[in-house]
Amino acid sequence: MRVLILILGLFLAAAVQAQEAKLAQQYYQNGEFEKAGSLYQKLYDESKNDFYFNRYVECLLSLESFEEAEKVVKKEMKRLPNELSLFVTYGNILERQYKDQEAEETYHEAIKKLPSDQFSIVKLANAFSGQAKYDLAIETYEKGSKILNSREMFAYNLATLYQQKGDNPKMIEYYLVSLEENPARLPSIQAIFQRGLLDQDFAELQSQLYARLQERPDAVELIELLTWVFVQKKDYKSALRQARALDKRQNENGIRILNLAEIAANDKDYDAAIEAYNYVVNEKGPTSTFYIEAKRQALRCARNKLTAGFNYTQEELRTLENQYETFLNEFGRNRSTAAIVMELADLEGFYLNDLDKAIANLDEMIKYPGINPNLQGEGKIKLGDFYLMQGEVWEATLLYSQVDKAFADDLLGHEARYRNAKLSYYNGDFQWAQSQFDVLKASTSKLIANDALDLSVFIMDNLGLDTSATALNIYSQADLLVFQNKFEEAFAKLDSIAAAFPEHSLEDDVYYLKAKIFQKKRDYTGAMEMYNLIIEKSPEKIRADNALFELAELYEPRLGDPEKAKSLYEKIFLDYSNSTFAVEARKRFRLLRGDKIQ
Repeated sequence: MRVLILILGLFLAAAVQAQEAKLAQQYYQNGEFEKAGSLYQKLYDESKNDFYFNRYVECLLSLESFEEAEKVVKKEMKRLPNELSLFVTYGNILERQYKDQEAEETYHEAIKKLPSDQFSIVKLANAFSGQAKYDLAIETYEKGSKILNSREMFAYNLATLYQQKGDNPKMIEYYLVSLEENPARLPSIQAIFQRGLLDQDFAELQSQLYARLQERPDAVELIELLTWVFVQKKDYKSALRQARALDKRQNENGIRILNLAEIAANDKDYDAAIEAYNYVVNEKGPTSTFYIEAKRQALRCARNKLTAGFNYTQEELRTLENQYETFLNEFGRNRSTAAIVMELADLEGFYLNDLDKAIANLDEMIKYPGINPNLQGEGKIKLGDFYLMQGEVWEATLLYSQVDKAFADDLLGHEARYRNAKLSYYNGDFQWAQSQFDVLKASTSKLIANDALDLSVFIMDNLGLDTSATALNIYSQADLLVFQNKFEEAFAKLDSIAAAFPEHSLEDDVYYLKAKIFQKKRDYTGAMEMYNLIIEKSPEKIRADNALFELAELYEPRLGDPEKAKSLYEKIFLDYSNSTFAVEARKRFRLLRGDKIQ
């Protein structure tokens, strides 16, 4: 019974103390320091909890009761002579009274008294950090390192303090010391560097890593970090050299190289990506689980490199076609290689203008036993496109409708429905096409929704005007001819609109479609001329923001004038803030300006 009463008493005392602590906190937050101080004093006397003591002293300082604060702290220092954090509290009281010299002496007295005890060193350094006295905290850790004869023990703490001070070279130095002491910290240190380092700091980090690797050439964690630095700098060739060294040293299976290749490919450094994939193919051989994937991805990178280069020749395209054929001869034509067959058809249909080959490949692919349904659906849409390019409208709409039905609530179905709606637009059935575009404006695919919105608005704007149905019909026929790569016929159709309907509202659209033809022909000067005509003559029309964005894209990668591209992106989000391109334009502007975007 006595034990029960004792337990109950302790429970009630704890409950009362918790209630008083909550009340003290409320007083403190409300600035009622006299009431708060009284309660914190009582709580400290009962519990000897450091938090309550520090809060009590803070209340006294807020009330400017400096004498009382000094008296309380001195009494505590006498009771706990080895509690060095009290020197920091006392020094703070002196500083509040502008006794800076005395305060400085008190702080250094605490550092002078440091014992050979890790906990005491950390506690004193934390007390200095809590008062934002980073230099004194650093001094504490540095002396502690000497006392304990260990540079590594407080390296992570020192790195954090130098980071808070903004001394990045020292921060890097101590994080590297910390990493050598505990290699498992690599991910967290990478995250810190990712957030805190500027471009120029990566050069410092690289320099320090080289120096350390001179002393420890086999330090895996340092080589991994150096590889990561090269990736941050987008120097994928140098990153690959380090990754290869690690792969060989640790007898790995190539996954490190494969991951690096993917990063380089996504960043459009196709040469580095191809070199990495080829390393896996050549070094790991056909028995590797990554052999087929590496070969496949190397082929895709070769294709992307060529088609994104804007100056490929027919001979280069044929060489690439042969590489695809070689791959398929090695691994066969089946459901596992269906995606490669589709890429080959894409190359033949859109770049080599060999529609018969493209159609034959896709017609075979969609019939592979066990083929992934989504891949089959994509193949049918592409096959429909190639039939349409050949003028086989019925075959095209049949394939689009099959995919629409099979994937009614899927993005693939939306894509097929969009293709069918555009087919109706090409054929001059504008009202039905517009009704379909209006439905597709709600698609979860942003690209489909935006394209559907553009065509819906385009038809609406041009159907309601006198004689515009005829002009719109000619324009849609020209649009189909462009899709079929019949460029000269398309030019003739577009010129006939200007001749028959001068000053027509379609004028900016005619310029826009002509620009697209010039781009397909890789005549970028002609495309620029058309886009500039839209911007100059029709700045208020719906094609203006499209023209600005397309022009910026021409200047950025293809014409090598990023400053001009930057000014055009800026114009889009400033002058056309409601444009669907505004968000992307702002992002690209910031990237060209050198901003770090997560």
